[in-house]
Amino acid sequence: MARIGRISLRGALKLAGWTVFGTLGVMAICLAFNWITTRHLGEAALRQSLISATVLPIVLAGPLFLYLTLKLRELAIVNHKLRNLASTDTLTACLNRGAFSTIVEGWLEPNRTGAGQTGALLVIDADHFKEINDRYGHDQGDEALRTIASAIRSAVRGGDFVGRMGGEEFGVFLPGASDSSARAVAERIRTSVCRAEFRAGGKPCPLSVSVGCASFDKTVGFSELFRVADERLYMAKKAGRNRVFATHLSEGGAEIPKLRALH
Repeated sequence: MARIGRISLRGALKLAGWTVFGTLGVMAICLAFNWITTRHLGEAALRQSLISATVLPIVLAGPLFLYLTLKLRELAIVNHKLRNLASTDTLTACLNRGAFSTIVEGWLEPNRTGAGQTGALLVIDADHFKEINDRYGHDQGDEALRTIASAIRSAVRGGDFVGRMGGEEFGVFLPGASDSSARAVAERIRTSVCRAEFRAGGKPCPLSVSVGCASFDKTVGFSELFRVADERLYMAKKAGRNRVFATHLSEGGAEIPKLRALH
């Protein structure tokens, strides 16, 4: 549960606001009620009544509002964590397929960003992943996936989305990316995975990925964009793996896919 010491400044201000104004509201109601009901009993009785209407809300309502506000905040934090769990792949901490698809589909909605929207989708697949599972076991395979996911996240830009599509396949969506910047990010991801340190069975085990990239500057749906990027991924696999194949979707059609040479 949340603790007072871990509340942000904004949260602390909201907490104080609810407590203070809630208490003042109760106090105002009590003062009005007591004044109406005791004003004919004389000045002494009215004074005592108004004092009690001031003190009791401070003593009782203040702590009560503080407690209720804290509980509501704790509930909001728990709900936020549950939403994160529902949208996160537990193994790699990336978005899961459903959350990733929903985000991309929402971004690609016609007229969402106005004319001239650009972006790119990368479909990434770990090379020879079955061999890691067969040789070292699924626990080492899981560690390899975590290493790859970390390498991918370290190579993307702020505001990009990384999701695990299933198995050893990942998706990266680059909102607003141009064709050239999308290719650069794809190559940076490939290089980052190659440089990642991974040991299996006590020995260094090199990792690599193949990447299919589809950039666009036209209205396009997620299914079409994924299909094109997946086709480019297949080309990269067929060409020998550890490569980037990319294409660009525009009103005039798609460019010829280009291979990113290895270093």
